[in-house]
Amino acid sequence: MHPFADSSARDSETAANSLHQLNFDNTFARLPRTFYSPQPPTPLFYPYLVSFNPAAAELIDLDRAEAARPDFAVHFSGNRLPQGAEPISMLYSGHQFGHYVPQLGDGRAILLGEVRNRAGELWDVQLKGAGLTPYSRQGDGRAVLRSTIREYLCSEAMHGLGIPTSRALCITGSDEEVYREQIETAAVLTRLAPSHVRFGSFEVFFHRGQHEEITKLADYVIARHFPSLAHAPDKYAVLLDEVTHRTARLMAQWKAVGFAHGVMNTDNMSILGIPLDYGPFGFMEAYDPVFVCNHSDHYGRSAFDQQPNIALGNLTRLAHALSPLVPEWEARAVLDGYAPAFYEHYIRLMGEKLGLREAGEAEVPLIASLLEDPGARMVAPALADAGLLHRVRSNGLPAGTSYRMHPLVRAYATELLADAGPGLAGSATGRLLASGWLELANRGEPGARLSVR
Repeated sequence: MHPFADSSARDSETAANSLHQLNFDNTFARLPRTFYSPQPPTPLFYPYLVSFNPAAAELIDLDRAEAARPDFAVHFSGNRLPQGAEPISMLYSGHQFGHYVPQLGDGRAILLGEVRNRAGELWDVQLKGAGLTPYSRQGDGRAVLRSTIREYLCSEAMHGLGIPTSRALCITGSDEEVYREQIETAAVLTRLAPSHVRFGSFEVFFHRGQHEEITKLADYVIARHFPSLAHAPDKYAVLLDEVTHRTARLMAQWKAVGFAHGVMNTDNMSILGIPLDYGPFGFMEAYDPVFVCNHSDHYGRSAFDQQPNIALGNLTRLAHALSPLVPEWEARAVLDGYAPAFYEHYIRLMGEKLGLREAGEAEVPLIASLLEDPGARMVAPALADAGLLHRVRSNGLPAGTSYRMHPLVRAYATELLADAGPGLAGSATGRLLASGWLELANRGEPGARLSVR
């Protein structure tokens, strides 16, 4: 089963494991020490369990009843290691806000190891906020409760939206004081991901001239995540192509749900096309293409409408790091496929949101202009709400049942039809009206998919 498949599809009859029965198989720790540093966690002062996620526990076959153990927080704060864990901190570098930083690494995260579940999947189990590491630089190695709650909620929201993401197993808290802009309390987030290898994992060895390590890491990624490529003559180019298409899909999914990530640096870009870190982030309410969620981003580099371009720039840096393995002409050909892949995913997603059975190039002008359409804003300020259709979708009734039109759609349609003026006819909203979407909504036909998926 794919690592991002719904855990409900798993065999519910299979008995879950206790904490001491977790099946650790630490493949990354078997790489040479140049890729990481062994690092035990720093004990957290009197830890307690803040929240536990049973759905994430199923990914590693952990019995949800284990969360009631008195020592559960002790294990998932780093105070006591689970049997089989081999704690390490991973080395990488990265381009941060466009500038190369020679060495970063896990400054406050410690990978306990990888747990293999009964389906054969490997899941990294990482403690974020588990103390100082050799890569902490000026940091204190800790996370605070506020930020761990935000990451916990966002990763699970992304999963609920069907967007590939890391997962949150639990949060452990403490009264230990941590100094940020003010005094806060410490916490540890236990994060699950299929891998924590990132673009910067390759960059650090390229810029050090350690090309042998690039080959070893690429072979490791292929063996663990793309085994069908192992004997392909152009396996490294195909690996780059796979990463490119996964990243394009992720950017399209973010754009379709109005999500902005505040730190799209190469050290936060996963080789598998999933978010690895939720620092500053935000979901738009009112549509704003220059929406910036990072208060320290004074120049808008990570603005909402810039994310697809930033991702392509980061892929270009990954291709540069892989240049000892992938010739420039081949890398360029791969990267040329990014934009078509992004738009294919994005048009399909937006077409689904608008209730279009098929969306292609002909619908691009409508989709591109709708959210910023002056006609729509003229008749209904609520149309600027980027989450409107998502709310309709999340509250929609099953197909095949009789029901009245959803209140949000009714309000939307009523205001449009009542206030429509001469300027509306040639607008994107007018073209949407002409497409019959609101006609369908007004009929309230049994089985009509007002949630437009």
